[in-house]
Amino acid sequence: MTVAKVYGYCRVSTLKQAEDGESLAIQQRQLEGYAIMHGLAIDRIFVERGVSGSVPINERPEGKAMFALLEKGDVVMSPKLDRLFRSALDALVVVEDLRKRGVALHLLDLGGDISTNGLSKLFLTIAAAFAEAERDRIRERVGQTKVDQRAQGRFLGGAVPFGYRRDGELLLVDPEQQKAIREIKRLRAQGKALRAIAEAMKAKGVVISHAGVSNVLKATARPTGKSAA
Repeated sequence: MTVAKVYGYCRVSTLKQAEDGESLAIQQRQLEGYAIMHGLAIDRIFVERGVSGSVPINERPEGKAMFALLEKGDVVMSPKLDRLFRSALDALVVVEDLRKRGVALHLLDLGGDISTNGLSKLFLTIAAAFAEAERDRIRERVGQTKVDQRAQGRFLGGAVPFGYRRDGELLLVDPEQQKAIREIKRLRAQGKALRAIAEAMKAKGVVISHAGVSNVLKATARPTGKSAA
């Protein structure tokens, strides 16, 4: 007869948290304390380091390894709802999968075993929805920060757009390339094809492909709210 196993699961979303270890240590102590209080012996704690909650648990390295071991009668414990799930839908799908497999799920922040408690399952749905909303708010704040940084001319990574040059974290206007952009737009206004424009610019000492010409025209056609350099 197979003896049921008890697995703990902890996660931190940033490498810094993982290196500091404080958040992980707290989560593990919470699991160990809960197990002692409920007469459970933890067989293994899976520790997910530097993995975002936006990644489904069965696609995370440690989460995938844990799910591969689960058998009927096993118990999965986690300190908080958001350590396991990325969204309300994700939570409901995983909980239903565990229920069908006969695996109990204990979430400490929801009072323990949510597998058999109808009220806990209802709260899970509500709490998961709130967790998803909070992640959306975080993404919005991050997005706004990036918008603000762009407005200040900060370089946020990726390819430096034609017409600018990088100076540390700043993007500065490149006068020569801006002049080239005006010439590209003038030639396009005359009905010149992209390849013909690229050849004309090459003759002027500006090396740019026809695809580069297309990107320049698309970029300069977007309304930016700023006057052209």
